[in-house]
Amino acid sequence: MEAKKEFLNEDFPAKENGRNSQQLPLTSTETPQVITDMQSASLLDSSNPDVENGKNKDEFVVSKTEGEIIDKNNQKKRSSTVSSNQTFGKRKVPRRAAACRDLKEKCVLISDKSCIIETEKDHIVDEEIVAVRMTAGQDDGRPNRRITEFILHDENGTRQPLEMLEVTNLYITGAILPLEASTGKKKEKGIRCEGFGRIEYWKIFGYEDGTPVIWISTDVADYDCQKPAASYKKFYDRFFQKARACIEVYRKLANSSGGDPDISLDELLAGMARSMSGSKCFSGTASIKNFVISQGEFIYKQLIGLDMTCKTHDKRFADIPALIALRDETKKQANYLHTQLLPSKGSLRIDSGPGDGKNTNQMDLVDSANHEDKDAKFAQLLQEEEYWQSMKQKKHSRSAFVSNKYYIKINEDEIANDYPLPAFYKTSVHETDEFMVFDNDYDMYDIEDLPRSMLHNWSLYNSDARLVSLELLPMKPCPDIDVAIFGSGVMTLDDGSGFHLETEAGQTSSAGSEAQAADGMPIYLSAIKEWMIEFGSSMIFISIRTDMAWYRLGKPAKQYAPWYDTVLKTARLAISIITWLKEQSRVSRLSFGDVIKKISEFNQKDGSYISSDPSTVERYVVVHGQIILQLFAEFPDDKIRKSAFVTGLAKEMEERHHTKWLVKKKKVVPRSEPNFNPRAAVGAVVSKRKAMQATTTRLINRIWGEYYSNHLPEDSKEGAVNESREENELEEQEDNEDEDHEEEPILLEGTAKKHSASKQTKTFSAYAEIRWEGKPEGKTSSGYPVYKQAIINGEVICVGRSVLVEVDETDELPDMYYVEYMFESRNGRKMFHGRMMQHGCHTVLGNTANEREMFLTNECKDLGLQDVRQTVVVNIQKRPWGHEHRKDNIIADGVDRARAEERKKKGLPTEYYCKSLYWPERGAFFSVPFDTLGQGSGICSSCKIHDIEKEKDIFNVNSSKSGFLFKGIEYSLNDYVYASPFEFEEKIEQGTHKSGRNVGLKAYVVCQVLEIVVKNEIKHAEIKSTQVKIRRFFRPEDVSNEKAYCSDIQEVYYSDETHIISVDSIEGKCEVRKKSDSPDCSAPGMFQNVFFCELLYDPATGSLKKLPAHIKVKYSNGQASDDAAIKRKGKCKEGDELPEPCKEVKRLDEKRLATLDIFAGCGGLSQGLEQSGVSSTKWAIEYEEPAGDAFKANHPEALVFINNCNVILRAVMEKCGDIDDCISTSDAAELAAKLDEKEISSLPFPGQVDFINGGPPCQVSLAGFSGMNRFSQSSWSKVQCEMILAFLSFADYFRPRYFLLENVRNFVSFNKGQTFRLTLASLLEMGYQVRFGILEAGAFGVSQSRKRAFIWAACPDDVLPEWPEPMHVFSAPELKITLSEGVQYAAVRSTANGAPLRAITVKDTIGDLPAVGNGAAKGNIEYQNDAVSWFQKKIRGEMVVLTDHISKEMNELNLIRCKKIPKRPGADWRDLPEEKVTLSNGQVVDLIPWCLPNTAKRHNQWKGLFGRLDWQGNFPTSITDPQPMGKVGMCFHPDQDRILTVRECARSQGFPDSYKFSGNMIHKHRQIGNAVPPPLAFALGRKLKEA
Repeated sequence: MEAKKEFLNEDFPAKENGRNSQQLPLTSTETPQVITDMQSASLLDSSNPDVENGKNKDEFVVSKTEGEIIDKNNQKKRSSTVSSNQTFGKRKVPRRAAACRDLKEKCVLISDKSCIIETEKDHIVDEEIVAVRMTAGQDDGRPNRRITEFILHDENGTRQPLEMLEVTNLYITGAILPLEASTGKKKEKGIRCEGFGRIEYWKIFGYEDGTPVIWISTDVADYDCQKPAASYKKFYDRFFQKARACIEVYRKLANSSGGDPDISLDELLAGMARSMSGSKCFSGTASIKNFVISQGEFIYKQLIGLDMTCKTHDKRFADIPALIALRDETKKQANYLHTQLLPSKGSLRIDSGPGDGKNTNQMDLVDSANHEDKDAKFAQLLQEEEYWQSMKQKKHSRSAFVSNKYYIKINEDEIANDYPLPAFYKTSVHETDEFMVFDNDYDMYDIEDLPRSMLHNWSLYNSDARLVSLELLPMKPCPDIDVAIFGSGVMTLDDGSGFHLETEAGQTSSAGSEAQAADGMPIYLSAIKEWMIEFGSSMIFISIRTDMAWYRLGKPAKQYAPWYDTVLKTARLAISIITWLKEQSRVSRLSFGDVIKKISEFNQKDGSYISSDPSTVERYVVVHGQIILQLFAEFPDDKIRKSAFVTGLAKEMEERHHTKWLVKKKKVVPRSEPNFNPRAAVGAVVSKRKAMQATTTRLINRIWGEYYSNHLPEDSKEGAVNESREENELEEQEDNEDEDHEEEPILLEGTAKKHSASKQTKTFSAYAEIRWEGKPEGKTSSGYPVYKQAIINGEVICVGRSVLVEVDETDELPDMYYVEYMFESRNGRKMFHGRMMQHGCHTVLGNTANEREMFLTNECKDLGLQDVRQTVVVNIQKRPWGHEHRKDNIIADGVDRARAEERKKKGLPTEYYCKSLYWPERGAFFSVPFDTLGQGSGICSSCKIHDIEKEKDIFNVNSSKSGFLFKGIEYSLNDYVYASPFEFEEKIEQGTHKSGRNVGLKAYVVCQVLEIVVKNEIKHAEIKSTQVKIRRFFRPEDVSNEKAYCSDIQEVYYSDETHIISVDSIEGKCEVRKKSDSPDCSAPGMFQNVFFCELLYDPATGSLKKLPAHIKVKYSNGQASDDAAIKRKGKCKEGDELPEPCKEVKRLDEKRLATLDIFAGCGGLSQGLEQSGVSSTKWAIEYEEPAGDAFKANHPEALVFINNCNVILRAVMEKCGDIDDCISTSDAAELAAKLDEKEISSLPFPGQVDFINGGPPCQVSLAGFSGMNRFSQSSWSKVQCEMILAFLSFADYFRPRYFLLENVRNFVSFNKGQTFRLTLASLLEMGYQVRFGILEAGAFGVSQSRKRAFIWAACPDDVLPEWPEPMHVFSAPELKITLSEGVQYAAVRSTANGAPLRAITVKDTIGDLPAVGNGAAKGNIEYQNDAVSWFQKKIRGEMVVLTDHISKEMNELNLIRCKKIPKRPGADWRDLPEEKVTLSNGQVVDLIPWCLPNTAKRHNQWKGLFGRLDWQGNFPTSITDPQPMGKVGMCFHPDQDRILTVRECARSQGFPDSYKFSGNMIHKHRQIGNAVPPPLAFALGRKLKEA
């Protein structure tokens, strides 16, 4: 029974009149070695000599170690049977407990005015000792009592939370009861006492039992807290939930309680959310997680206090990683508050009791040493109080729902005969908890904003895992629901292909959903809240909703199919009834019986047939009536919705004793339940899909692993619903690209404030002694003497060192500057010129940056040496580059980290390092310019860069008025220039339908400068006073669309039309040459600013004719053949001069980069890069066999490994003897070992690969980085399956000269930007220069909207490639990324207002292809027509036979719909006539799918579904499965009644006709939809070649 004596295992001092004569304080602020700081030790006894000698509590110094204290306490326990003062009597106490105590002593009586408690007057006593005696039982030692209706308060009577015991004296008022509860029925009457002594400490019990029990102790007795007073409940609830959190964490981690000490923090939090979700204190699982995280340090201290009494087989809590991570996360959250605390000058108050009108102090500050600590504790309690109150407000602010509608519940017994015999759900597949898939970062949510997915191979079951019908669940959310239905299945991305169409022939519109089903994630769902049916005459589409997501139901599991068939049959029956009623002229006269009679007359072959017996039909209709009633309720026709049949059915259902449920009428609902799915008890959460964990190098594993070990989800507590809505909109834009709107910049979560050198500095040492060391070593450009060394108060400041400068802003840390040179101004002030260095957290890297890494910037300024606060060590690192130095560099980094950690432990100043220059305006990190840095010569390379930028703002006209300088470009008479199209005509409103976004956009106008016009009265020419007389050259599109279609995109027409335009309208230079002098390039796109002219155009008559002999065109002499003519940019290496326009020179013998393409697909990226002449793809890795076969067919010289990249990386590292550096799964190792010798021998070695490129998918989110799953920050266990880790590990191991990553636009913002930032951090850690940005493929020569994110990396000694200049007009906004407050970066400009070339149209792309029909399947056919447009001639090449001009076959109904869609721009399903059609089987159906008008309001009118392309417009984003009911439903040919062919989709991506695809039609569409457009890849390759 030793454990029962544990509560007080120390000797208590003798009492004097019920009070201690002296007490020894031990608070949580004392040395960490004392176990009271961990809130779990016992009191030291009063026999301590320091107490006997009369030392006061502030003089006492604790010297005993934790072990000594515990050992002493154990000795006391062993002797407890001798001492009567230590026993518990009959008190029941759990075996393990932890405590917190603060031993201050003071006794006051609580004021009656401060706290009024109703009780019986004849049971009130003044002294605690009297109340204890009056409630005595069979105590044989220290008294133990229960206490109820209690209030804790301070000496002024103000109610206070129990936690305030750490900072002030607390007292108690309440009713004391005997320890043993009364066995009688009469209500126990306690003894009310208002003269309690000060509370000495508290303890938490109940760890083994699972229910928290809180005891508090005075110097008289120990009290089991039973029930707080009503007025005190809000204070006590918070502490009780903290105690409960301790208990639950214990049970999750302790082996003895069935816990697992090795679970991750994410899994611990998920488990806590489930176990604590029943509490009314929390609005949902997110608030539970936030609460647990906020109390992490408290929980940690409680549990490690149990380590001394833990069972032998239990792991010490102090060693459990999840508990340590929880504590650390709490500290991180607390640190931010602590850094902003100011010394308290007054009192802090947690709360005032009612009637308390005095502003009294809550604690006496004993001495100044305790001020900050106590202020911090007060602040922490205030923060807890504010959070707790805000959480309660959020919970109680839920909008009440009002409804006068009822839902009629179906009794299970009534429908049992229509379902199979009972069966239970069984599966051998490991399924993932839905709570782990969708992190619910918000407690309130709009049901329409939930993520939407597909569910295949699914089953539904109850809490006993018995298969049940969906009918038992209401089709509307009801608060009184008494049934719980769960589900399991395979979750996939909902890309619009998931419509489950049921026709008489059993056809479907597409096999897309079936194709994806096998590639999803096994998952088990939380309780289903509602379900819905969207329907049409040929479609039955069922969705279910949980608190986490919507799921469209695909094909059920074979075992569950019989339970689903009845639901489908009933839905079909309802549709048949509605269809029949619509045909009747007098619907209101048709009774319930009339309809039943009609149903009994249905043909047996009809899918809605029930029986020919009317009574049997009536029973079926009534017992399954909820489905029928709900479908009627959703029907838009009032006559049908309110027909006599509906009234009669509802009445019949009520008479059968069906139950009415009130229907909720609110869209925004709280999350308040855990996942009670019985599958949760099967086992621990496993990987979300059958995806192999990424094979990584140790470097990548360390970077990502450390980040996820130190960072938890930063859950948004405000605006969660808005955030989720924004992510849905972003996903819709990515998929549809159909709206004309100004795009907001992509904002990374947690982006830093702008860190500017323009801030005012604060003089730190105004009276410091500052003197120069040494003589001047030159002069600045202003003539000031330059020095290399100065001494400030004995401290040496040198050129090339870094210093801290105090900022005159209270919320800013000191700025750090690198000293370029020092000088003395004319007034004798000693100065230095410094370049600002930024902490990594102030860059785009945010919290992924190393805390010791600094980044050099181009922000520089002159500062006074008196502003220097101190010097700081920043090592400018330059390490040898290359794969051969990789291991040495990693070892050196490890030594450096260990040294830094040692310095940190010793409290020494941080030593920083710098490897890169951060240039946010160019979206890049560059190598440090060692050759120009810290020369001390009075010259700053950063200043040179600023000077060059300033020169671009200089406008100058030469004296002869034969030329001018504008935006850094020199223009002369007779030069050819681009002018804004809006200088000549008003902007035309562009098309608004999906395929017409570029209609109305104009390219730049090509002009020739004839004269420079400057106002005479102006001495110095200014832009606003200078104009240019130009000759306008017209383009074919200025004549007509047809002329543009059949003309060369480089052709312009001479005219006699002249204009005087403003200088501001000039956009750049170009050339006009003879056609014979124009460059003949086989590139897939046009990237030269060169045009040719052979014809004269008369705009008055519209006539075109050959140039007359008397017109002498002054053709261009110079070169303007690249985008530098429009906008010149410098080389990427910082400090280099801006380049002159370079020539496009073909070198057949030039060395191409040996390239490895990973996630190669069919090879679109490699195709474009090879065409640019920069690379030669020698190796490729692709997992899908059809795509790999396609790559082989188009790149026969490449070695293609059709395998998992994780296996290949493992095999490479094993082959090279670096297996110790490889972290992989056993599966990867086994598969690598099975590779044949030929494959292994052909694997590349480090040093052989110059260039790695690819687009890694995101396996965890299934949807790639498109935002389908909104878990804000994934745990490390989830992220380990991300293929980007393997991709980066290839780069780390091979260390190629160049690296290119491609992904969807949302890669930048996915997962709150952490994946993007970690990718940048990984590349920088390897030593690369890095550039990032987003490009629109449509601006580079394809007729398709496709936004993609790219990351370039180049080794330190190479030049980082620039972004290519967009050449075609395209209606896309500037794609900006917000890096910090006030700083946004766009890789390239938007071309919506002009570009060198017009947009490529649908007609340009596919107008020459022969007509084919629905389901065309002939692989090879003749072209039949010559190529017409410039694009067609390029794309067709030398091909004679057309391949893959094959089309998906639509079912009969969709084909009829397609034929009814008008052949005009923007036509879609909304243009279908409201009529019925008769199918070949005799079935009469509605032409318009009924689901579309019924659900259009919440789905953006389903814009584009069954849509036709516009000849003059563009293609929507190419997807992997075009179909008319998909999200990108605009897939009908402009003139022909069919879906676009494989070849037409390939052309929309810029693939030449010679390009081959492999597999079936679905495979080919997938290969095309996943590819990078070759013209875009070509543009990137050209810039790489220039670098």
